[in-house]
Amino acid sequence: MKRWPISRFIFALALVVGVFSIGLTSQSVHAAPALSTITGLHVSGNQLLNGNGENVRLLGVNRSGTEYKCINNAGIFDGPNDEASVDAMASWHINAVRVPLNEDCWLWINGGQNAYGGDAYVQSIKDYVNLLNSKGLIAILDLHWSAPGTDSSTGQQPMPDADHASDFWWSVASTFKDNSSVIFNLYNEPHADSDGGDCWENGSSAAYTAPCSSVGFAVAGMQTLVGKVRGAGANNVIMLDGWGYANYIGGVLSNLPSDPQNNLMISAHVYDNSGCNTTDCFTQQYAPVAQQVPVVFGEIGESDCQHGFIDSVMNWADQNGVGYLGWAWDTYDCGSFPSLISNYDGTPTQFGQGFKDHLASF
Repeated sequence: MKRWPISRFIFALALVVGVFSIGLTSQSVHAAPALSTITGLHVSGNQLLNGNGENVRLLGVNRSGTEYKCINNAGIFDGPNDEASVDAMASWHINAVRVPLNEDCWLWINGGQNAYGGDAYVQSIKDYVNLLNSKGLIAILDLHWSAPGTDSSTGQQPMPDADHASDFWWSVASTFKDNSSVIFNLYNEPHADSDGGDCWENGSSAAYTAPCSSVGFAVAGMQTLVGKVRGAGANNVIMLDGWGYANYIGGVLSNLPSDPQNNLMISAHVYDNSGCNTTDCFTQQYAPVAQQVPVVFGEIGESDCQHGFIDSVMNWADQNGVGYLGWAWDTYDCGSFPSLISNYDGTPTQFGQGFKDHLASF
């Protein structure tokens, strides 16, 4: 997320004719988790399917905190990460949680070398993923904060750095390669906008070098990172944010990396102050992509703490088979950070109430 200074579960199970499924069916948070509905995730055409061949539309939240707490030597999670907090998310009838990660904290380098980095950070993320999965929730792991060279990962960069991003994804993929309920979101909000799709796909060998001539460090393109994930032996679904802070996905099909597993999906981020923020734009730019590959709105939100805008976004997504993840399950001032909740027991803000009610209406 690019618009607020601090960067950015949920149990969805449906009992229909005695069979659990993920999607637009009526759901019960009291039913036992049907874990088979989130295992074996894979892409087929423009659909995300589970191991039973059932369509899975990602409907969930972002759980911000793990991208910034560790690098500030202030902990790992922002707020509780225990079973009760996950149950609160699950009560909103969702099936996925996006967990932003910090490159340095995972790799234990450049400022992440504190009590909360390295093994402590990795183990905490593993434990959290296991907890999410145990509640029937898909975990989406996202490289959110990164930095080149010896710089600390204290914010968003325009593109993943060639220095560390490949090592990061090789390590993350190696850690979760046996868990098909985990999706890898390779990079949050690429925004080397003047360089376009060639930079996004292929990266660059040095600072300010074509095709990434606007970026002051060597860039790891999406093709390189896909190769690292597959080289680690991980067949997990890979999610790719478009460029323009993930708001532009109209050109991704022309620059889609090669994947031997054919397990790629696309993510767009949509806010009321985004460039593409109308249903007409969605129909023109997003719908053609969603007809070819699975698409999710990896972040949706609005800056007025209301839900009129996201209502229209979710309605369009419902009609076009697109999933969406609300930003974010955190308790910051809803006027400056689109917080879904005012309390970690699941008490919604006005913004969150609209999101929650929409999911409950299925």
